[in-house]
Amino acid sequence: MLTLQDCIELSELTEDEILAIAEHEHVPEMVALELGNYLVHSESGERRIKRMIADDIKDARARGDLKHAATLRMALKHFVEAHAHPAAG
Repeated sequence: MLTLQDCIELSELTEDEILAIAEHEHVPEMVALELGNYLVHSESGERRIKRMIADDIKDARARGDLKHAATLRMALKHFVEAHAHPAAG
């Protein structure tokens, strides 16, 4: 039987990225992991994940939670770096 940690390790996402999706979509972590894994493999999914994390950052700032906003900024930075696609040439 796979644990949540096993599933995270098999995904192309970090735990912070998954937690950001869960926060944005108001779903449990396992559902967010499944959604994120699906999105990261779809044509526009990576753009949607970036938008979710950016929305979470905006919401955290609006409520004055700068520590959480910083954690989310690091998650977004990592996501962008990990999912950058080289230009076709």
